Amino acid sequence: MSVPTQPLRIALLTATLALSAAFTAPAQAFSDDEARRAILELREQVNREAAQNRQARLQLADQMEAMQHEMARLRGQLEQLNWQADLQQRASQDQTGGNSTQVADPQEQAAYEGPMGLFRSGKYKEAAASFDDFLQAYPNSQLAPEARFYQGSSRYASKDFKGSIQGLQSMVQATPQDPRAPDALLVIAASQIELGNLAGAKSSLQKIVKDYPNTSAAETAKSRLQLL
Repeated sequence: MSVPTQPLRIALLTATLALSAAFTAPAQAFSDDEARRAILELREQVNREAAQNRQARLQLADQMEAMQHEMARLRGQLEQLNWQADLQQRASQDQTGGNSTQVADPQEQAAYEGPMGLFRSGKYKEAAASFDDFLQAYPNSQLAPEARFYQGSSRYASKDFKGSIQGLQSMVQATPQDPRAPDALLVIAASQIELGNLAGAKSSLQKIVKDYPNTSAAETAKSRLQLL
């Protein structure tokens, strides 16, 4: 068998290399396509997960905001219940230094006791209306400041906050030295808080501390100021 000449060996080698390239090139192209598809799929998956994470964060933020609103609502309800309990306690206490006001006219006294009974039983709307009847019948009564205080307190308890403020401010302005005046300012401040007027509430509480420093209302006002 003859040995191929040098030119023939070169030709055979060239043909072998060409054939090898023909078979390996498609395989290499196939691998590149698969890699590109894998990268695209991975990129899409990452984008989907990122979008899902963003949506989850938004939902969580909405849930947290809703919980905060609910907590604020519950705090408001608790605050009002505390004020009402305080009003009831103050109603049962003598704020006049042991000299509760009495009038000589039994009919006038009975007209006052009627709405007071409604207030003590928690019938606040009825009490406010009944105090109004008393004040119209006896505008110059010695019991008028007390009636105005409890009328304003009844309006507060029945969520007529504007009416409570209006009536109690008139009471404080007309009789600033009345034993119920600092308590009236407490109720005014509570009504202002309910209406979102925090600056007004702060001013009312500061007035109690300044003008009525030796009263139990002043101690309450100090603790309320720390919360504003």
